[in-house]
Amino acid sequence: MIQEKDTSAQSGYMWLLIHAALLAVIIANIVFTHLVFVIIPLIAVFIITLPGYFIVNPNESKVLTLFGEYKGTIKRHGFFWANPFFTKKRISLRARNFDTDKIKVNDNLGNPIIISAVVVWKVQDTAKAAFHVDDYINYVHVQSDAALRTLAGKYPYDNFEDDETHDLTLRGGGEEVNNVLETELQERLAMAGIHVIEARINHLAYSEEIAGAMLQRQQATAIIAARHKIVEGAVSMVDMAIEHLEKGNTVKLDEERKATMVSNLMVVLCSDKNASPVVNTGSLY
Repeated sequence: MIQEKDTSAQSGYMWLLIHAALLAVIIANIVFTHLVFVIIPLIAVFIITLPGYFIVNPNESKVLTLFGEYKGTIKRHGFFWANPFFTKKRISLRARNFDTDKIKVNDNLGNPIIISAVVVWKVQDTAKAAFHVDDYINYVHVQSDAALRTLAGKYPYDNFEDDETHDLTLRGGGEEVNNVLETELQERLAMAGIHVIEARINHLAYSEEIAGAMLQRQQATAIIAARHKIVEGAVSMVDMAIEHLEKGNTVKLDEERKATMVSNLMVVLCSDKNASPVVNTGSLY
């Protein structure tokens, strides 16, 4: 397995002076000596060494190979000259980010969902990026989709109040789910010399064919929870009302009338519509 190794190159400015001097010698020989056996080799050296110049920008690198053999990587930015027969492949060391495509997958419970993620990454080992995979940028995109599919299959989209079998869900997992995705991606991309800086889910929804049904289920769950709170509060209010009436001797109620009062109060307090009171002008009994 090829490992990255740093190498150095000669200053390009120094070679500019060498080429300027070489050009001056060639011109002087052409003008004054006319020595063809000297002029032709000098011109050949000048032409052959001229392609050796290259520039390395900040946060970039050049991977050098000579006739298929890896010679090293230059990460120091500047203007350089190296063997003109070197193949110089540019690889950026800058951090990059992209949104994965929104893909349709099944979650842990088999529900079809739409999910996508944002991935921030950079090249850490230029030798692996250049030689271990055919196209490291495409490799990152393909493996990111694969990691996202794997993550979606590990966890359910969400838990409902009547189903608490899963502690971790895609919707409620937050940083923990994102960390799992990041670890999964790092394992897949290590072969290409890629370092994953951050990976997180940025879109999550049920697929269209079940979105309506799931929304109804969520609404039903919310309604049941609300009703539970309403009934709990109503019972407390009724109990308090009867206690105050009996304590203050405001009115004496037998068990039958007490039951009727409780029933009426519960209907009024728990109803989802405004009550229409009926005034009793006759005797209570």
